[in-house]
Amino acid sequence: MASFTYQARDTSGRPVNGDLEAADPQAAASALMDRGLMVISIRAGAAHKAGRKRRQGRVKPQDLVVFTRQLATMIDAGLPLVQSLTALEEQTESHTFKPVLRETTEKVEQGYAFSEALEAHPKVFNKLYVSMVAAGETGGLLSEILDRLACYLESSSRLKKKVKSAMTYPVIVCCVAISIALFLIIKVIPIFGNIYKDFGAQLPMPTQILIDISDIIRTYFLLALIVLAVAVFGLVKFKRSRAGTALWDRAKLRLPVFGKLVHKICISRFSRTFAALLRSGVPILETLRIVGQSSGNTVVEAAVTKAASSIEHGDNLAVALGQNPIFPPMLVRMISAGEQTGKVDVMLEKISDFYDEEIEATLAGLTSLIEPLLIVFLGVVVGSIVICMFLPIFKLNQIVQF
Repeated sequence: MASFTYQARDTSGRPVNGDLEAADPQAAASALMDRGLMVISIRAGAAHKAGRKRRQGRVKPQDLVVFTRQLATMIDAGLPLVQSLTALEEQTESHTFKPVLRETTEKVEQGYAFSEALEAHPKVFNKLYVSMVAAGETGGLLSEILDRLACYLESSSRLKKKVKSAMTYPVIVCCVAISIALFLIIKVIPIFGNIYKDFGAQLPMPTQILIDISDIIRTYFLLALIVLAVAVFGLVKFKRSRAGTALWDRAKLRLPVFGKLVHKICISRFSRTFAALLRSGVPILETLRIVGQSSGNTVVEAAVTKAASSIEHGDNLAVALGQNPIFPPMLVRMISAGEQTGKVDVMLEKISDFYDEEIEATLAGLTSLIEPLLIVFLGVVVGSIVICMFLPIFKLNQIVQF
């Protein structure tokens, strides 16, 4: 027997929703008709949905942006919410997003608020998304809020792509350098080591060290891989813990060059999220809680939580944020000016735009600086190994015994 969720109407035309168990959808429909109900729809119930959820993967940010933008357009054009959701479910090509939209549509049809239906999928629709939708439903501005939400998601996605693209090249070059070095150490150096054994003389120290390293790596290569895998697994587990996350977030902010970049990204995300929630009419304390959770850094989250506590005790926003050095003076001054003019959201939006430009400039500078540095790094790693291998040949007359 399987569980099914049904929608039907009784003899007076009143909607009736519920669950029942049957062998298949046809048997479920027959059972409902026997009760005198007119069947509207029958869908797999909780057990089947749970199975689907376990198999679901991550929904791409671009799919979420497109959905939000199109839903805002449809609602603004006057289409009913259920009809809009059904149309978007049918047209999406994402196999992970489609069941989420189907279940959301079902909940809305059953009488749940749209924000309540979204809340059932926290991995797809985060707290920020749900809170903005709830504010839009309360104020009767759902299409406008969804449009703002789509703009926010697009800006956040654009920033993430820029950071990832800037970091891709260094990672690839480092992986290539390590791969070449391992190949030389494991495959090439042993050949030279066997040749130099026939010389019968002491090899130069750099060459001897390199040969010894090659012997150790080849002898304990499998053990080294296991130790490395265990170490990486342990670090990942520790990083996911509360203490590990806090330690890693503090370390990121203190990095020599990248620390400033991470700080700017956190402040930009803080400002843009704050502005989006304020414009949506979300209460200030709820806004600060959501902003802290979505900041992406526990240091910023702790500072925002402390600021929320200060506001709760009577301080204004600028004073509460100014108590923590994580918030730059420029941000505090602009928020103070926004409070005086009643345009805090506008000021926060300008702050976010300013930091986005700063991030782009920093990434462009880092990219132009990293490229030659990585080429030098690759040359030094490979060149040092090659020089160490050929050093005995350069001193052939000293080490060959006749």
